Order: sequence, then C-alpha cells, then structure tokens
Amino acid sequence: MVRYVSTRNRNLSLPAHEAVISGLAPDGGLFTPDAVDRIHIDPADLLKCTYQQQAAAIIGALFDDYSEEQIRNCTEGAYDSKFASEDIVPLRPFRDGWLMELWHGPTSAFKDVALTILPRLLSTAYQMDGRDDTIAILTATSGDTGKAALSGFADVPDTAITVFYPEVGVSEIQRLQMQTSPGNNVEVIAVKGNFDDCQRMVKEAVSSPLVRDACRHVTISSANSINIGRLVPQIVYYYHAYTELVNSGAVRCGDRINFSVPTGNFGDILAGWLAACLGLPVGRLICASNRNNVLTDFIRTGTYDVNRDFHTTMSPSMDILISSNLERLLFMLSSQDDTLIRDLMEKLKTEGTYTVPEEIHAKIGEMFSAYWTNEDECAETIRTVYERDGILIDPHTAVALHAMYSYQEESGDTRPCVVLSTASAYKFSRDVYRSLSGSNEPDDLKAMQKLQELTGEAVPENLAHLHELPVRFTKSIAVSDGLETIARRMKELSHD
Repeated sequence: MVRYVSTRNRNLSLPAHEAVISGLAPDGGLFTPDAVDRIHIDPADLLKCTYQQQAAAIIGALFDDYSEEQIRNCTEGAYDSKFASEDIVPLRPFRDGWLMELWHGPTSAFKDVALTILPRLLSTAYQMDGRDDTIAILTATSGDTGKAALSGFADVPDTAITVFYPEVGVSEIQRLQMQTSPGNNVEVIAVKGNFDDCQRMVKEAVSSPLVRDACRHVTISSANSINIGRLVPQIVYYYHAYTELVNSGAVRCGDRINFSVPTGNFGDILAGWLAACLGLPVGRLICASNRNNVLTDFIRTGTYDVNRDFHTTMSPSMDILISSNLERLLFMLSSQDDTLIRDLMEKLKTEGTYTVPEEIHAKIGEMFSAYWTNEDECAETIRTVYERDGILIDPHTAVALHAMYSYQEESGDTRPCVVLSTASAYKFSRDVYRSLSGSNEPDDLKAMQKLQELTGEAVPENLAHLHELPVRFTKSIAVSDGLETIARRMKELSHD
C-alpha cells in the first residue's frame, strides 16, 4: 500500500484517504507518496481509455486504500457534463505545438479538474472512517482555486469551506465568481495582503493553539494543492495529453515530449514530474513564471529567495513568492531527508531564503528548465497567437507559450511540446482585450462584452451571466486578524 509521509517528519505516515482528510500534516509538512518508484503506469495501457478510465487507473494506483468501485464512482461523478468538452481537457493543435485546454469545467479554470473530484474523494474517505465531525476546508487562492473549490464543495454534506483571497490582485471576474458563490456551507473573505499572506494563514491555522482550541468535532483540511487529493488528479491530464498525441499519430508511444507549465505554487508542474516518475515519457518540464520569478531564479541557481519586490500582474494566479509544492520535490529528490527539509523551511521562514545542496540542484536540472515573461511580452504573445493562429488565450497561457519559445530558442530542442492552457481568456477580459485592441476598458464585464464582439468567440456559460448574480460576500480583514477570524469560524462550525 502507498503511504503518505510528512515532508518534515517521514515517520508520520498515513494511508491515502487519511492524508486527503488531513490536507496538511500537523507539523506543517506536506503529505507525499513514500515510493512512487514502486508504481509503473505505462501510457500504452491507456491508449484506448476514456479520460474517466485513465483517471481511475492513475488515481487508483496512488490512492490504493480506496476500492476500485469507490475510485470509479469518484471519477465518473467528477468528470461528466459539468465539463463543456467530452474530452474533459481537449488538446488543440496550433502552429508550434499543442494547447492542452484545462478550462472547460464549471469555473473556466484548470483547478476544476482536481476540485471536481476532491470533494468526492474527501466524502468517500469520511465514510470509510465512519466520521461524525465536520470537515472545515480552509483555502487560500490567488484567483482560480477559490471559485473552483467553492463550486466543488458547495452543500457537500459534513463539510464547510472558507476561502481567503487577496483584496487587490485578483481579476474582477475572479472576485465576482467568488463573491456570488452559492451554498449554505461556504464563506469568502478578502485579505488586505497578497496570496502568500493568505496561504500562510491557512498553514498556520493547522498548528495554531487558538484555532485548535476552537475546534470541537471539527477537522481542518484544505483544498489547496498542499492537499495530496488536489495534486494526484492533476497527474492524469499529462497522461491524457500524451495518449492523445500517440492516438493521433503525432508521436510514437515511448517518444519523449515536453510540457510548458505556467505555475506559481509549483503544484501543476509537480504533477508533471510525478507523471514522469510513474512512467510517462517526459523530456523537459518548462517552468513558466511572470515577473514574480522566484522559481526561475531557484531552478537556475539553487537559491530560493523571497526577499524581493512582489508584483501584481495580468496573470494573478502566478503572483506568488512562496511556492509550497516545491517542498515536496525537494523531499523526494533528497531521498526523504526530512531533517534537510525542516532546516530549509525554517530558513525560508526566518531569513526568507535558502540554498539547496548542489546534488539536489543538479537533479532538478535534469528535467526542469525555467523562464519568466514580463508584461509587455505577455501582451504581445496574446496578440500574436490570436492574429497568427486565430486562438484566444489568457495571460497565464501566454506566459507558458513565451517560456516555450524562449526554451526552444536557447536549447534547440525540437521535441513536440504541449502547453498547459490554464484558464479561459474571458476570466481576464480587460487585459486580453487591451492586448488585442490596444484600447483600455477598465470595467471587466464591459471588456468581456467587447472582447466577444471583437473575436466572435462565445463567453463561457458560467461567466456570461455573472453580472446578474447577487453578491453574497464582502467581508475584508487585515492579515493580522487571520487566525482570530479562522478560530471564530471554527467555533461557529463546532458541535459537542
């Protein structure tokens, strides 16, 4: 059986369903599979499978304490008509490669792929243990995770979800998606800070005596990618893209391909690395960042340093300086050296920087390359791809495309490359419209309409009527009030 161990104490070990419930380890570590090298998943065995069948095979192999029937029920329930495409994550060819469109789910962002199944995995785990407590989902978002989590957990029995987002930095569309969320078990709170502040609050809540004392028959969990139940389902679409290319004749089974991934919290690209560990023929993983290029610098130098300016950009889901999932990669590459990880994370907390041993940095360089894109380059890429290929992309996808071109120019690598397209352009209509037209429309909803008129491309159904929904959540707090706010929420959910 695959066990999940804390990155900061490898003796703390849980089966998959308990790790999904816990979300974050009590010592602040992240639950990580103890030995992915024991599992081999050959893409050749998945060539004739649907997305749902591929998901069941891959998630079932890693979460092997769930029964086959439980996993099948979770995958079939998650990946259904909620997605606008029967392929779930369709692969779209363009002149220089393929876009893996991950945004056809209920909130038009890639987070839907994992956050439609996480509530089902969590509810199943709850039933397996015969629990009678309330599972309180605490989630930090830089824009897209929040709405996807709210959508996934709305009115799910025995759960309650609270989402924290930066008051300044998310797009108007993202903010409205969260503020208008339905569900009797949801709460949305703006924070006068950035995503890192929101994420720190959620992490600290797990070990906070103030919060812990407020929990009576309440268990705290998370819907962020710090929860292994969020991360594992993301492995599936890497396999799916590969099998689609093999089935179409674009590559031969066994040939390596590259992926370019826009990432801030390092979860999406870590899923690609895990796919490679399981047997997917991956050549390079191109880590694409915006001006908040802490990951680019780390992958190139081995030094992680958050002592830098924080930038608010047109790709807000990547406006992150502390990339939590990097801790999992370092743990696995160091042969589960939890002493090293504790030391590095303590340095990050107290000094804002750390440097990994040279042998670990060398291992990272065996598969990862890193590039960053400024705002002008992002806008130019949006405009070029639309004018040349007739394809409308969002800023995060543009960052990944620009990184792919930079990597290819620098390396000369001509292997096929799949670019992860992580959100609908209409979630960032103001910036996309300005990039295409050169005109500024400060109102996001008006910009959405103008963008549709300019391109003739339909607005996704879940966004088209957003302006008609009532705003339910307007609460805003200071960062310093975070733990007290969470404790108050836990008291509201507690029962004896």
